[in-house]
Amino acid sequence: MNSKTPKVMVVGGGIAGLTAAWELSRQNIPVELVEKSCFLGGHSIGFTCKATDSCRQCGACSVEEMLKNVVEEPLINVHLRTEITSLEKGEGFKATLVKSDIGLEAGQVVRGFSQYNKPLYVVAGDAAQLPPETEVAETGNLDSLGTEGDIAVDAVIVATGYTPFDPNLKSTYGYGKWPNLITGLDLENIIRDRGALLRPSDGSKPSKVAFIQCVGSRDERLGNLWCSEVCCPYAMRMAGTIKHDNPDADISMFYIDIQNTGKEFPVFYEKIKEDIRFVRTIPVDIYPLENDRLELRHMVEDEGKPSSEEYDLVVLSVGIMPGKDTTAISGITGIPVNNDGFLDSPASDSGCFVAGTAGGPASIAATMADAGKTAFEAMKYLGVMK
Repeated sequence: MNSKTPKVMVVGGGIAGLTAAWELSRQNIPVELVEKSCFLGGHSIGFTCKATDSCRQCGACSVEEMLKNVVEEPLINVHLRTEITSLEKGEGFKATLVKSDIGLEAGQVVRGFSQYNKPLYVVAGDAAQLPPETEVAETGNLDSLGTEGDIAVDAVIVATGYTPFDPNLKSTYGYGKWPNLITGLDLENIIRDRGALLRPSDGSKPSKVAFIQCVGSRDERLGNLWCSEVCCPYAMRMAGTIKHDNPDADISMFYIDIQNTGKEFPVFYEKIKEDIRFVRTIPVDIYPLENDRLELRHMVEDEGKPSSEEYDLVVLSVGIMPGKDTTAISGITGIPVNNDGFLDSPASDSGCFVAGTAGGPASIAATMADAGKTAFEAMKYLGVMK
């Protein structure tokens, strides 16, 4: 590289993109951070803290902290509502940016999950249509967001994240038909918005809750053979939070097997087994009952015969799928796609790098570690690090 200060473009503003951008800025490297949506933080910024009597190492607070770091860092230039449409390599790279189509209707208002989102609200059209409680000072107009044109950078980090599995593809569960059948992401939103786990149908606290693991993962019929890695510890942490809030709650977890996801996991697993019933089978069908309860039908593992149980609320632990833009990003950057549909490792001299779940399933902590490593690799490519 020449003697000028290099600049890096990070594509994707989730926790991987935020971490990579932050690590680069710590070495005084300017960053163009491109995010397709109106807000930074990705999926994980909507996650709730799962601490009970102690920290559960869920990583939610790390995302908030990293978002705060990035929005306050002058070396990181954030492009919200922006996507990349082409990338030409010469001495460096010329990236063409356009405004992304968010799909908001006139007068519609959307809010970021975190107080560190700037703006916190985005409105399509007239700000006078905002709800009375909305702080206008924290509001941006959709038309004012987005970047059009070309920018020059010296390296590119792709951190476009993942897409949650669509539970509608498991048609026997009936997601979307029964109000008290929700996904783990739905559960996060309920607790964040309402301060506790309440049934969507009537706002009551459920006394009997079931978690169904591996929804969309390790499913040969769907061609999704990988483990999403995060579902087991995620569901157990959330179940522990529910039990802490409501000690009388009866919680069951239906699973294939439990994935060990770190050195602290065995101790956590042994402790959580005191509060949660683990059932080694995956329910086949879910049916509605009176009072919006749900019946789960499954096979009893040891007996090989059908059984059924009733629950107030059922949570589907949906897996991690390749990001919706993976194929397009692969075509733009030349980064290959692996057999599972995630971005593969690009050539070391290409100047393009992959960070976080764009390359496969990972927890928040693992994603941040990978993004830090990727930023270091980009700096070595630029000659900043040896």
